[in-house]
Amino acid sequence: MSIEATKTEIVPLDAQGLDRAATCLRLGGLVAFPTETVYGLGADATNDKAVAGIFEAKGRPQFNPLIVHFPDLASLERHVEMTPLAHKLASLFWPGPMTLVLKRKPRSKLSRLVSAGLDTVAVRLPAQGGARDLMRLTDRPIAAPSANASGRLSPTLAAHVLSSLDGRVDLILDGGACGVGLESTVLDATGDSPILLRPGGLAAEVVEQALGIGRMTRSLEDEKAPKSPGMLLSHYAPGLPVRLNAEAATSGEAYLSFGDRSGNANLSPGGDLVEAAANLFRMLHELDDPARFTGIAVAPIPESGLGLAINDRLKRAAQ
Repeated sequence: MSIEATKTEIVPLDAQGLDRAATCLRLGGLVAFPTETVYGLGADATNDKAVAGIFEAKGRPQFNPLIVHFPDLASLERHVEMTPLAHKLASLFWPGPMTLVLKRKPRSKLSRLVSAGLDTVAVRLPAQGGARDLMRLTDRPIAAPSANASGRLSPTLAAHVLSSLDGRVDLILDGGACGVGLESTVLDATGDSPILLRPGGLAAEVVEQALGIGRMTRSLEDEKAPKSPGMLLSHYAPGLPVRLNAEAATSGEAYLSFGDRSGNANLSPGGDLVEAAANLFRMLHELDDPARFTGIAVAPIPESGLGLAINDRLKRAAQ
């Protein structure tokens, strides 16, 4: 489908595009925009109707919380209770691909829909400068899950957003490819020790080393009432079936390789997990083609560093 034939317009992430997007958000519209992790589907986080529009556009379960994005720490602190642990993590890793789950302040004007009925809020300061510019211009916190239909592959290019949500969003800001290409790491920072709720673009080992602690507690998944985004078991799924830890493809399958293996696409020929994370969703999008393949076989990925997050996404894609 050509851009000219679509219902949703893609505009460059420049001064004019940012002005249009900020106006749209202030009026209660939906705008897809790039962050360093993936493209987000943004709405004014203080507007119940606008936030409800995110759920409607994505077909997202109402019980799955949303991440709220802020341009700076001062604006974030007006809405959540920053614990000493949260302050420490913020000083180390914000802006960046880390989301913290924190207690909501009683006077916060954030829509209750972003918390899915919980007394906590998932919050983040993105590192992508254009995303922060959008928040400053909008002068609102922006609720923004990944800009894709619920349960489908997360988008790392504006074209991915268009393919999944054409006609369901008002505007797409095109800032090019996302540098990290994997959703943010989500940590529960309400207590004295962090709890890993979702592995992501910030490796758990990096957090543990920076804090001088042992292995973080990993939270058990709860299908009925997840504490953070990305905890549903079947998530990030392509249309074709996905087979994990495959040494080779069977007849009809596409092979997504890693390292020195050959295949239809290679996450990182050099075995670089950062490169693999950045390529993951784009390559799954490319191989999710029923006209060419019957399924997607994925090579083994090391369970270390960002490999933990990559394998988490692949496990959910294979559900």
